[in-house]
Amino acid sequence: MENALQSMWVIPALPLAGFLLLALLRNYLPKHLAAFIGCCTVFISLLAATYVFYNVKAGNTHVAHYFNFIDVAKLHIGFDLKIDQLTAIFLLIITGVGFLIHLYSVAYMKEEEGKNYAKYFSYLNLFIFFMLLLVMGANYLILFIGWEGVGLCSYLLIGFWFTNNNYNNAAKKAFVMNRIGDLGFLLALFWLIAKVGTLDFSTADHKGVFDLLDQLNSFEKTGITLLLFMGATGKSAQIPLYTWLPDAMAGPTPVSALIHAATMVTAGIYMIARSNVLFSQAPITQTVILWIGAATALLAATIAMKQNDIKKVLAYSTVSQLGFMFLALGTGNYVAAVFHVMTHAFFKALLFLGAGSVIFGLHHEQDIRNMGGISKKMRVTYITFFIGCLAIAGFPPLSGFFSKDSILLGAFEQQHYIVYGIALFTACLTAFYMFRLLFISFHGKYRGTEAQWHHIKESPAAMTIPLIVLALLAAIGGFVNIPTLFHGKLSLTAFLSPVIAMEPVAAIEHSTEYMLMGSTILLVLVAVLLAYKMFKNYQYKEAAGLGKTLENKWYIDEWYDRIIVQPLLAVGGFFKNIIEKSGIDGLVNGVGRAVNYSSRQIRLLQSGQIGVYILMMVIGILVLFIVQLFL
Repeated sequence: MENALQSMWVIPALPLAGFLLLALLRNYLPKHLAAFIGCCTVFISLLAATYVFYNVKAGNTHVAHYFNFIDVAKLHIGFDLKIDQLTAIFLLIITGVGFLIHLYSVAYMKEEEGKNYAKYFSYLNLFIFFMLLLVMGANYLILFIGWEGVGLCSYLLIGFWFTNNNYNNAAKKAFVMNRIGDLGFLLALFWLIAKVGTLDFSTADHKGVFDLLDQLNSFEKTGITLLLFMGATGKSAQIPLYTWLPDAMAGPTPVSALIHAATMVTAGIYMIARSNVLFSQAPITQTVILWIGAATALLAATIAMKQNDIKKVLAYSTVSQLGFMFLALGTGNYVAAVFHVMTHAFFKALLFLGAGSVIFGLHHEQDIRNMGGISKKMRVTYITFFIGCLAIAGFPPLSGFFSKDSILLGAFEQQHYIVYGIALFTACLTAFYMFRLLFISFHGKYRGTEAQWHHIKESPAAMTIPLIVLALLAAIGGFVNIPTLFHGKLSLTAFLSPVIAMEPVAAIEHSTEYMLMGSTILLVLVAVLLAYKMFKNYQYKEAAGLGKTLENKWYIDEWYDRIIVQPLLAVGGFFKNIIEKSGIDGLVNGVGRAVNYSSRQIRLLQSGQIGVYILMMVIGILVLFIVQLFL
């Protein structure tokens, strides 16, 4: 068993090898071979991750040291990988959903030319590698390398179609906003090094960060955790650093699924869950996380209600669901957050890939106002998308029901009743906007042309098979953590208990739990029926008042542009035109012009007349005598 875990380096090494092979040979590989390499490397990683999971389930964990990454004075940080229960869960999510997205991409990206096709898969493989490195790192430094790596890959993938300048701007926006959060993360790492002298999570000799928390006072714990959370707000798109994620829809739809479902946006959740021992000792930080999570969930849900781009609805839905996860983290319910990460990976990847199937079938149409009635033409896509909507809305017994209910129940148990109310209301909004999306896109009359209607057809098997698999996972994924209310064993909670210790809380009575659960289901059902009544025979009307505000995303992007972007551009323009061009460049160029002018004047002394030269010699000698005699 131990030998099996010692070979865990294979899991990230295979996607890295796939990246190198595809990147170096992209000009020569035929499409089918590029797709095979991209998919095969991730699939073998999935098999290895499954084998590792069953070893960990049997009670085995392992930390492997490969070499000293930093070895300066008293600071020793190794390139170490760690396999434990939390890592094993994320390995399965990343490689499993990642493989399905790779497989889906084979058909979705078929119109790309061979070189770009191979480049696309190389970027996907590199993304998977860095995400695996992130969750397998045994210290904050290796985690941070993976953290920065997925940020780089998101930039490459969002701006994949770089000939469109709007896509380049979206990629730059994602990169810059993530760097803002990453600065906080980096400062937290420097603070930890200064105070405890290590970045290892925990070690056998009890000299890791989590073993030395007694060396930190409450102010330091609060400061460090707030800085770590700052990093998480960037990567996991929370207020105020969330606006990059909806713009990330510029990338190919499989990329949207990869970024928004199972990988990059969950990095912040993973980091805080991994650091649960530290965050549990910083109550102020937990309160901040709680309220920012609740506010983000509500804000994004309201915006999603009035979006007309099928991918933008799902993007704001992702921001909202991430808010739910942070809400759980803020209540100390770390297992519920990880549970929702898992179920969200299933149903959100399903919804994004379903949206991609619609876009593919409608020849790149993304505006839901131009859709309608396509359930008749795309039955597999419709049924699987419907299952995804049920799951994210929280209908029992689908996966979203169990994970979202565990978050709501955790907030209620901790007596955060206002937050519970916000979360419940947001859950109702989730059901409303998702079924609005379903009814407008798939039901009613087709709102395109007759010629377009005749060209609509179901997507190929390479795209529908991943949809079916994800629909199955979205349906049954919640059974891994059935609560005791339904005579379950909370298997996921028990599995993660060696890594995430649950703080004891006053358990509520089953009758109260039944009442809370029943009221949630009833309210969600009312929201769905309201969406059906409003949108079953949808006809577009120009939004006004609050609807217009929501359609324009509360004008937050415009406010950011006015308050932050334009002033920074103005300051940059001042430094560019006044300080750099007139000042620095003026000085440097002035020296050059002065030398040039002087040389032109001095050359006039070279007249070629001997008498002038003799005169200059005499004058020079006289000057030397005067200097020697009088100075």
